[in-house]
Amino acid sequence: MGNVLEKVPVREQEPQVRATNFEEVCLGYNKEEAMEEAARCLRCKNAKCIKGCPVSINIPDFIHEVKEGNFEEAYKIIGQSSSLPAVCGRVCPQETQCEGVCIRGIKGEPVSIGKLERFVADWAKENGIKPEAPKEKNGHKIAVIGSGPSGLTCAGDLAKMGYDVTIFEALHQPGGVLVYGIPEFRLPKDKVVKEEVENVKSLGVKIETNVIIGKSTTIDELMEKEGFEAVFIGSGAGLPMFMGIPGEVSNGVFSANEYLTRSNLMKAYRDDFDTPIKRGKKVIVVGGGNVAMDAARTALRLGAEVHIVYRRSEEELPARREEVHHAKEEGIIFDLLTNPVEIIPDEKGWVKSVKCVRMELGEPDASGRRRPVVIEGSEFEIEADTVIMSLGTSPNPLISSTTIGLDINRRKCIIADEENGQTSKEGVYAGGDAVTGAATVILAMGAGKAAAKGIDEFIKNKTK
Repeated sequence: MGNVLEKVPVREQEPQVRATNFEEVCLGYNKEEAMEEAARCLRCKNAKCIKGCPVSINIPDFIHEVKEGNFEEAYKIIGQSSSLPAVCGRVCPQETQCEGVCIRGIKGEPVSIGKLERFVADWAKENGIKPEAPKEKNGHKIAVIGSGPSGLTCAGDLAKMGYDVTIFEALHQPGGVLVYGIPEFRLPKDKVVKEEVENVKSLGVKIETNVIIGKSTTIDELMEKEGFEAVFIGSGAGLPMFMGIPGEVSNGVFSANEYLTRSNLMKAYRDDFDTPIKRGKKVIVVGGGNVAMDAARTALRLGAEVHIVYRRSEEELPARREEVHHAKEEGIIFDLLTNPVEIIPDEKGWVKSVKCVRMELGEPDASGRRRPVVIEGSEFEIEADTVIMSLGTSPNPLISSTTIGLDINRRKCIIADEENGQTSKEGVYAGGDAVTGAATVILAMGAGKAAAKGIDEFIKNKTK
């Protein structure tokens, strides 16, 4: 047993190696490492880590089973709360959630809860362990729109309760943001996402792809003509935002959403796929969130020199610390306290450079972060041939505009009750990015879980 105050280190690809490939960066724990790390858990009676988890996994109990070498039992405990443990173990911001409130972290480093969850999920896959399907159906039909984290979670939880669930997915492949948004080097598609989707299907959930709700059919038609008694909307937020600065329509300007979708879902990074993607020599990514890091690290792997341009300081970067650390290790250049004001094209209309201004931080704004203020006379140019805008996304209004009685807010997000996902339309529930705008995978899962409970209560009350 090593120093109990320190985490068991996790193995990673070397920065100079991984910067040239799309294989997973983090290699995870082996059996011995996982058991050693699990032994650091204090198994607190008042476990704050459970409260810090949006889907309320019984963390002390599953970690205790890992410590004892009972990995199947650990998987069953996680499975009571989470339908996507292999995903969450990789992309959850544990440092601000379960690990952020870990008691062990007061006098040392918190327990590596995420890495242990990942180990258990990967072990279960390698050993053919599947979640337990319900013994019988209850005869009620529920529709779920979107097969991202909120949709998969809601569908999985409802299936475990005995509901007959069908997921309608707009794209040709299920997984939502897990397949189109997050790169292979953070979340392998075949090894992880596909397997997690198969696990949800093994509970009896049906998935229909290439169905665009609002075009192929509508929510009203699902309920009135196809016999679905309730609908959950987990359609995500795929509509990109732009700055509205001069030159933004130049060739070579992309939204992070399009750029990552081409690379991830449509496999543009692979030579055996024909999907076109701009392999820039000098790429600027505007933004400082996790998506910006994903876009920057993808562009780097496609052979570019990459600059991240962000108008606040490093302290205010919204991306996970781990992602920022990995990006720096790989050689990405951070131009902080910098803001683009114009994209300058060449005579053929392609991006040539980006005019920027230096910023300084003033008084805190409504978000609580210090507001960036332009330093007069600080204009300068950064040479570039590609610009990727990573400024957030909003929900596509297609569903709300084709559903009578479904209220949205000024940001085009569906208005839904946080406790149970209930919208303004009876029998229709919503959660995840379609309600909050772009957020984390685990928060979307928490919303899917809450909505499943809300739908169950609605059906039970209706049938009394």
